[in-house]
Amino acid sequence: MSHKTKAPSLLQALIPLFALIAMLSSSVYLFGEDSSYGPNQIALLIAAGIAVIIGFRNGFSWQQIEEGITEGISVALGAMLIILAVGSLIGTWLLSGTVPTLIYFGLELLNPSLFYAASCVICGVVALSIGSSWTTAATIGVALMGVASGMGLEPAIAAGAIVSGAYFGDKMSPLSDTTNLAPAVSGTELFAHIRYMGYTAGPAFVISVVLFLILGLNADTNVSLQRLELMQEQLQGTFNIGWPMLVPLAVLLYLAATRKPALPTVFFGALLGGVWALIFQPEMISFIAGEEGWVPAIKVVWLALSDGVEVSTGSANLDSLLSGGGMVSMLNTVWLILSAMTFGAIMEKVGLLERFIRGMLKSAKSVGSLITGTIFTCFGANVLTADQYMAIVLPGRMFKEEYERRNLDPRVLSRTLEDSGTITSALIPWNTCGAYMFSVLAVSPFEYGIYAFFNYLTPLIAIVFAYTGWTILYLNPKEETAKA
Repeated sequence: MSHKTKAPSLLQALIPLFALIAMLSSSVYLFGEDSSYGPNQIALLIAAGIAVIIGFRNGFSWQQIEEGITEGISVALGAMLIILAVGSLIGTWLLSGTVPTLIYFGLELLNPSLFYAASCVICGVVALSIGSSWTTAATIGVALMGVASGMGLEPAIAAGAIVSGAYFGDKMSPLSDTTNLAPAVSGTELFAHIRYMGYTAGPAFVISVVLFLILGLNADTNVSLQRLELMQEQLQGTFNIGWPMLVPLAVLLYLAATRKPALPTVFFGALLGGVWALIFQPEMISFIAGEEGWVPAIKVVWLALSDGVEVSTGSANLDSLLSGGGMVSMLNTVWLILSAMTFGAIMEKVGLLERFIRGMLKSAKSVGSLITGTIFTCFGANVLTADQYMAIVLPGRMFKEEYERRNLDPRVLSRTLEDSGTITSALIPWNTCGAYMFSVLAVSPFEYGIYAFFNYLTPLIAIVFAYTGWTILYLNPKEETAKA
């Protein structure tokens, strides 16, 4: 039996959003850093309940809403499985000495005053090479956070530099899924899309690196060589350190660069880390197991995949840095994503998200206001649906006709979708990307967000260019106003 439904009003579309913002703000105020460990999830589910009530009022049945929830969650299942696999990877790479070796060499090579800028550039190059901000953060990013800790640098700034570099490289890489998704949605060619993105991403990245240079030069870098040497000695005393420990990283980067699927690639990297631990860290494994032998050793590796590792070096800071990982460490992130996707799926199913976007379109009179509206809509979709793919696909689908009507080149839409949908996802704690970065880097988006310069400079530069007409392309060459 079909149910007759009616379209929601703009007020109805805004009620769950305002309720969510109020509850999330209260959650952060009341629980601080612990807000992502339960309170935020409850806020998202209560807001989802409010959306359900509005859906009922407009004629939707629970069966329809439940189908929408199932479809919405299914979109994020792949991401959640990857997150669990990354937890296993971190666990075995800590045990195998891969991450400790990266930290050891990082302490040897990186200058404290240049660390933030160098981290941003390094992550940018790696992400550009492999097309994945997530893999970059989980490998090079984790090691750089360890180096920052050893140098006594500010973890929030270090995380901001890592996120900035990782998202720049991801955004500009032809291997990135979002970089392929945006032109597919808008109807333009991949490499034309990448070249056009350079007009906003390029200046944003350069400004970000300069800001990280300034922060590094002004930071308190009076770190004694004895402190760094002591940390290296403790690493050497606990693990077998050497270039062979970096083979799992090299294999993972190769698989990612050759565009192998993310989930099997990451999980294979985790298993390879376990094998490497058995080969190169037998003393460490025996110490953790409390006995020698293959059965206890395999048990330790198995637990590293599921529960992570707990390392004892004699230094509390180093122990905290080198302990963790395992799928268990990612369960809270999966919980957050499930709650967020439930809210987003209900908002989309009962038409509240579409109504919100149509409200934005009505106020978009000029090209500048249209592009600005698209940027804010993508950001809103990141907040509401908690997924960067949804923040690209939904606004792209809804704005495409309006861009065509105004004779704008499809590249304008594809770049705008990336300038906002992809980039701002890491700034939202309950978004899949923000939750992931928090799990990997152990710094909340609330803390690193202010230092993730690239992630908010890019949409700001896009808005400035939109209102000045700079780099805006039209389908008719005579009307093209691009000044590049």
